[in-house]
Amino acid sequence: MNDSKRRRFRDRNSGAPTLINEGCKITGVISGSGDFQISGEINGDCDIDGNIILARNGFWAGTIKADNLVISGHVEGDIIASGKVEIAESAKITGTVTGEAIAVAEGAVVEGVMKTTVQPEPVGFVEKRGKDDA
Repeated sequence: MNDSKRRRFRDRNSGAPTLINEGCKITGVISGSGDFQISGEINGDCDIDGNIILARNGFWAGTIKADNLVISGHVEGDIIASGKVEIAESAKITGTVTGEAIAVAEGAVVEGVMKTTVQPEPVGFVEKRGKDDA
């Protein structure tokens, strides 16, 4: 399948990401390019020309600025994406979430404001739940 046709950016293959593993703690400003996968703890801000995946056990205190983000862990701070933000069911976010498009899974906790930066075309769908399922 062509990468441009993939629905989620995390399904695209852009090479090996920079890994910050569980048990690793970084304090300070992170900048650079490429994809990052965070399972550890970050205390500080970032400006990344690439994508960030914050794993279920990852923690970030500070402002996260990147192209696209998948948040499954805990964020205390603002999230700013030039592209898409995916918020998983295990995520807990305290702060403002800004992105071109924002997807939030059932069960995620967002304490703050969500802002979209682009008015996308409406997406049509067919309701598959019955009246009794709602």
